[in-house]
Amino acid sequence: MHRSVVRVDQMLGKAAKGLRGREIVALKHTTSAKSAEFIAREDQYGAHNYHPLPVVIKEAKGVHMWDVDGKQYYDFLSAYSAVNQGHCHPRILDALTKQASKLTLTSRAFYNDVLGGYEEFVTKFFGYDRVLPMNTGVEGGETAIKLARRWAYDVKGVPENQAKVIFAHGNFWGRTMSAISASDDSDAYGGFGPYMPGFDKVPYNDIEALRKKLESDKNIAAFMVEPIQGEAGVVVPSEGYLRQVSELCKKHNVLFIADEVQTGLARTGKMLAVNYDNVKPDILILGKALSGGMYPVSAVLTSDEVMLTIKPGQHGSTYGGNPLGCMVAIEALKVLVDEKMAENAFELGNEFRADMNNYIKTSSVCTGVRGRGLLNAIIINEREGKPNAWDLCMTLRDKGLLAKPTHGNIIRLAPPLCITKEEMQDCTRILKEGLAAIE
Repeated sequence: MHRSVVRVDQMLGKAAKGLRGREIVALKHTTSAKSAEFIAREDQYGAHNYHPLPVVIKEAKGVHMWDVDGKQYYDFLSAYSAVNQGHCHPRILDALTKQASKLTLTSRAFYNDVLGGYEEFVTKFFGYDRVLPMNTGVEGGETAIKLARRWAYDVKGVPENQAKVIFAHGNFWGRTMSAISASDDSDAYGGFGPYMPGFDKVPYNDIEALRKKLESDKNIAAFMVEPIQGEAGVVVPSEGYLRQVSELCKKHNVLFIADEVQTGLARTGKMLAVNYDNVKPDILILGKALSGGMYPVSAVLTSDEVMLTIKPGQHGSTYGGNPLGCMVAIEALKVLVDEKMAENAFELGNEFRADMNNYIKTSSVCTGVRGRGLLNAIIINEREGKPNAWDLCMTLRDKGLLAKPTHGNIIRLAPPLCITKEEMQDCTRILKEGLAAIE
């Protein structure tokens, strides 16, 4: 292991001069010279559209990751919930390698012997008529919006080019032009206009605002919403909110689109987060953990009425529905069920929040904890001149746990769902030690 260390500002050189105030504090931490070499190379040759935690991962298995110096960490981000099943799950890896040795891609110009079986499996798994397979979560969102608009014209009777889609303030579903057009985040949309027309927003978790919007405009095609807002800081709506959303949408002949790219697939303690309100969205968007982190796979599930408005040539993807991704997705879903990962997330999440709620009674730096299942966030008290959320993540890194701030003073905590009770308790101990260190 390299013993020499460098400050992160030295490692990044000139690039560090442009960092904002909260990041400058983090530069007091050190990293190894070996890691610094990898980070400096990215900084020199790559786009500067991310600000990663300064740790260079070389290997991962289950709930753990190892850096290039051999140091072990708990992963508390799970690649933004893409590796719910755990890193390099052997069953998913086996499905990947077996299919990769036979057939990976045909495009949709031809049939293949895997896609139909996957479509039957995933539609029956979630109880929908049809699925449109894509690759990434943001492609799933784009697909859902196209379907909603086409349905609005062909079925609902909205005048041409007048269909609107409503989103919630604080939403995040990607970085495409459509996604940033729906965003409130100035970093996401600033300087990229003009923006997608036909989008509007209402406050999240405000059923009356949605009611007024739907009552005032007959050209609304859909309301697209996250059951829990992840990037906004793991914002959990009031109990029954999604049920009221579903009822309102049905009343006004508007499609209810649930963006479950991050909240779905056992992360929140249920297979889908909408299960907490016992509702079935008109359109369901899945991604991330649909492949267990092995391969980009997303899916849009809906009814015959909605899906069959799209005809040949009107939507597609070269890689969408490829046999490799299909086999990986089938096994990824089976693993979630067979290993009872939703049940594990539900139990350990309840224990974690109870433990942390008790802890914050005497903490001057941690002011709150919220979440469902193993999608949680802690809120850090922002104190002038004192360590903040970024500093806590750097401290946790040094103690062997990797997490990142998601919204200013909020840190999202999302370990792989294969984590054991003992491992979760160890991580809670590390978290408390980190909080104590920045008090």
